[in-house]
Amino acid sequence: MPELNFIHAMIEKDNETGRYAERQLCTRFPPEPNGYLHIGHAKSICLNFGTALKYGGKCNLRFDDTNPVKEDTEYVESIEADVKWLGFEWAGLYFASDYFDKMYECALRLIEKGKAFVDDLSAEEIRAHRGTLTEPGRESPFRNRGVEENRRLFEEMRAGKYADGEKVLRAKIDMASPNINMRDPVIYRIAHAEHHNTGDKWCIYPMYDFAHPLEDAIEDVTHSICTLEFEDHRPLYDWVLEELEWPSPPRQIEFARLNLTNTVMSKRFLKALVDEGKVDGWDDPRMPTIAGIRRRGYTPEAIRDFCERIGVAKANSLVDVALLEHCVREDLAPKTQSRNVVFDPIKVVVTNYPSDRTEMVRVENNKDDESMGFRMLPFSNELYVDGEDFMEIPEKKYFRLFPGNEVRFKGAYFLRCDEVVKNEEGKVTELRCSYDPETKSGSGKEPPRKVKGTIHWVDARTAVKIKVRLYDRLMVPGEDGENTLNPLSLRETEAWAEPSLAEAAPGERFQFFRHGYYIADEKLTNERDKVFNEIVGLKSSWK
Repeated sequence: MPELNFIHAMIEKDNETGRYAERQLCTRFPPEPNGYLHIGHAKSICLNFGTALKYGGKCNLRFDDTNPVKEDTEYVESIEADVKWLGFEWAGLYFASDYFDKMYECALRLIEKGKAFVDDLSAEEIRAHRGTLTEPGRESPFRNRGVEENRRLFEEMRAGKYADGEKVLRAKIDMASPNINMRDPVIYRIAHAEHHNTGDKWCIYPMYDFAHPLEDAIEDVTHSICTLEFEDHRPLYDWVLEELEWPSPPRQIEFARLNLTNTVMSKRFLKALVDEGKVDGWDDPRMPTIAGIRRRGYTPEAIRDFCERIGVAKANSLVDVALLEHCVREDLAPKTQSRNVVFDPIKVVVTNYPSDRTEMVRVENNKDDESMGFRMLPFSNELYVDGEDFMEIPEKKYFRLFPGNEVRFKGAYFLRCDEVVKNEEGKVTELRCSYDPETKSGSGKEPPRKVKGTIHWVDARTAVKIKVRLYDRLMVPGEDGENTLNPLSLRETEAWAEPSLAEAAPGERFQFFRHGYYIADEKLTNERDKVFNEIVGLKSSWK
């Protein structure tokens, strides 16, 4: 991250003033394990881990598991895998639940100081007492309970004496504060639920706004980098640590989260798609989850490059998804081998080529990098070409196959379309062409004439059939204006490929010549079936 964004400027100012002179810079990435991470989280991962690397510090991975109802070990494991896939290593692996005893002690200290009280109001009543942006809130009738009574009630809450929602612990701050977050916020609630890490040890759990500053402080975090929605919560963050008299507390800094065009990144919404079976799990290649884009074929290098390019801002904005695709395309271009794959095939019969002959022609693996070598393709009198590479009545500036026109078959010869064969419905089923043996690629001879078009092909006798999955955006606006599942978000088709793709391994990426970049699906590809996911097309809409 070479440029000095506003977060790094603040860090450098802290370094100059010696704010954390005796401590190593420490950041953290603190996801809640209640779902899979998405591309928006990648920005936070890159920022937190990248900042630590830039300043020779460390970054922790911490699971903010204070809500046992929604959290699961599956999500913990997926998050660990995502961070590693992006290329980062954490200094420490922690769970908020590791600190439950310490948090409980801190809550008791606030009670002893008269800064917290047990409230019997229901959630609806607390909401009604909170007030509005223009009207102050009203104090709870239980706000002035004594210290001893509050301690006893809080200990009884921990002992399981009360039902969910029957009581809460609230901080005692200021019901007239212009910041609603400071109007006696709830800091503990009752939840009789099994916790993935602590089991049934606890039936009371801290609220995020109370747990967050304590987690940071316990881990000796210096800079707590959060998304912008936590800016209004920063006074409460500071209040908790100030009331607990924490020495040299962390500094919370907020930045704008990543928003992408045509991309839904609500974890709750994505979970609903999974639970309702509308997608093939969290790693469906249409999903904006890190697991999904990994299966789709995006690379970690491209994601890191994208996060660096969009930078770090203080104001929310919308980033064009075309920039992300551009980064993926740029990363894949120099390191991916090309293969000939034909969609919507039309058979080509080379009438003047011997029917009992097959020769091998040489084709480069990457037209921009000779070091990636060459491969040999079989060429006979029966070939397949792309349906889009023939037009019976050509449009202006169409330089591919049409009656009477001659094109180069890449790596092979010039072929001229002499005759078009159709079936009873009038559909083109075969092209009869003639080749010029004096025009072989790589022969060292100058072709007797020039042609304007070069197309790819596969040998019909040795081509292998593959399955291809083509993708469009997952959600589109419905008639009511709400997002709805795009019925064309996934299209499956078959294609004919050169023989080498019969050996493609799961996770192997290729450029399908003149089409785009594809990856052998890690779940569906096996020895018998070769299934390829479209990663990104060749033509970029990014300007």
